[in-house]
Amino acid sequence: MSESPVSGAGDMTVAAAFAGMRRVAPVVFRAGCPDCRGRFELSPGALRLAIGATSRTTFYSFTCPDCGAAVRKPAGERIVELLTGGGVRTLRLHSTV
Repeated sequence: MSESPVSGAGDMTVAAAFAGMRRVAPVVFRAGCPDCRGRFELSPGALRLAIGATSRTTFYSFTCPDCGAAVRKPAGERIVELLTGGGVRTLRLHSTV
């Protein structure tokens, strides 16, 4: 990295700009399986979020790492916000009328 001042940032160097940064912990989500009652943590890549036109068609899904069951759970606004903010892949469902 260069120790020269960052353009447009006054006297701040690149090293000074990044000095306060810390390593970010990976995002994990706690989940449970309704079939085997297992409790575990999943990475964003292990989850899928489907956003439909209504609350009944908005859900997240994953495969239970303990028993292999396909799990699908409803996702309200707060869950959608947390999952999208955590990097979960999202699919937008379109109604076919």
